[in-house]
Amino acid sequence: MHPSLHARNHPERTAFIFAGSGVSVSYGELEERSLRCAQMLRALGLRNGDGIAICMDNNPWYFELCWAAQRSGLYYTAISSKLTAPEVEYIVRDAGARVLFLSLSQHGIAQELAAGLQGVAELFAVDGHIEGCRDYAQESASFGAEPLADATAGADFLYSSGTTGRPKGIRVALSGEAPDAVSPLTGLLAHLYGFDSGTVYLSPAPLYHAAPLRFSMTVHRFGGTVVVMERFDAAQSLALIEKYRITHSQWVPTMFVRMLKLPDAERLAHDLSSHRCAIHAAAPCPKDVKQRMIDWWGPIIIEYYAGSEGNGLCTIRSEEWLAHPGSVGRPVFGVPHVLDDDGNELPAGQEGAIYFSGGVEFVYHNDPEKTAASRSAAGWTTLGDIGYLDAEGYLYLTDRKANMIISGGVNIYPQETENLLVMHPAVMDVAVFGVPDEDFGESVKAVVQPVDISSAGPDLERELIAWCRERLSHIKCPKSIDFEAELPRHPTGKLYKRLLRDRYWGKQGSRIV
Repeated sequence: MHPSLHARNHPERTAFIFAGSGVSVSYGELEERSLRCAQMLRALGLRNGDGIAICMDNNPWYFELCWAAQRSGLYYTAISSKLTAPEVEYIVRDAGARVLFLSLSQHGIAQELAAGLQGVAELFAVDGHIEGCRDYAQESASFGAEPLADATAGADFLYSSGTTGRPKGIRVALSGEAPDAVSPLTGLLAHLYGFDSGTVYLSPAPLYHAAPLRFSMTVHRFGGTVVVMERFDAAQSLALIEKYRITHSQWVPTMFVRMLKLPDAERLAHDLSSHRCAIHAAAPCPKDVKQRMIDWWGPIIIEYYAGSEGNGLCTIRSEEWLAHPGSVGRPVFGVPHVLDDDGNELPAGQEGAIYFSGGVEFVYHNDPEKTAASRSAAGWTTLGDIGYLDAEGYLYLTDRKANMIISGGVNIYPQETENLLVMHPAVMDVAVFGVPDEDFGESVKAVVQPVDISSAGPDLERELIAWCRERLSHIKCPKSIDFEAELPRHPTGKLYKRLLRDRYWGKQGSRIV
């Protein structure tokens, strides 16, 4: 199950459509383009186990680059297009990527990257001229579209932010198998969601996230069609379900909220009868939002809980969720365990750290300490989430990974922002955390202890936010700042961030909105 098979048998079949531009690419075209790219990468000296990086908005070149790496035994690292040049450079260097692909949307940071990565990685612009970058379209067109003689399966090598604020790569060993060897994800998606050759999958999220990229490429293994939104728009997403007769889709809860807030005349204007499976994950979904979605779309909504690490997977269908509201389901692979602070397994109903046994083995690239911290004494692995199991084995989440903020389905770790803010001359101490946000689930909040409390106020707030936005990706920057004369710290230096966060979250059974 591989797009190369569908290119041979059904070359005219549509592999993907980009909804905004209307660009449509067939399996025959995808095959030719990915083969030319694979030949180019070999000519650049990349061999099995080497890597490429992709920092682009959603565009029609994304899939050919990923499939070229997949069929060349290479790692491919998708990087957020919202990051600054130093943030992108760090990931490229840490991953050991030999080639970085950029789109015109990244022209603002391209020259800085070209200077910083000189001698480390070749930079290519895929869709036009960018100063300091090679022309991908021109160079790849000069290569033939023949299969590689030494083709083996590559794999994604994606990054998830760490508690230190530096992103950490999640690396798995290459299989050494042929590129068209069966992927475990194909069987899983067929079993859980009914993916097949007739699947028409709507992907409304950025392809640099793990789930959109992996699910879309798995649709290609089945020979289905992926409809990609360049950017999410609530009304357009409903229109696309009708226009393309979408059968499957994947969302984050923020998208549900945006669709539910549409005027009824707009929200109910479209024929959604083709839509038989709506998948959601990436962030906890408010109970009321999920209930309203089930009422609207029917019992086609399926939630899953997992991480890019692949150490476990729980899932829950609408009918089960209605009987166990708030649960993220029961395990499909990996066995969940809830442990206390001493590593003892807790009985049903008691809250603790969630671990999985029997999942995929992974390491955090270049971070043995973080890898070791994710293991229990028994060798079970955790993503750092807190929750409990009920008597029927359904898992519930009651807290975040330590200090992590999930805003609109994007994971944000505050340490990097804290480290930056505390360097401002007017700041003595700072805590950054997530606070409730009706649209995004959480937004980034900073509480600052100024050097001079008399300076606290709107002017300093604007100055500090601007300070952050000049130096960090905007998604990591606080949307608002409050001021305190002193932050709650233990004499050892430990910050009691919970005392600050609880003021904004209030008292509730779950600390997840």
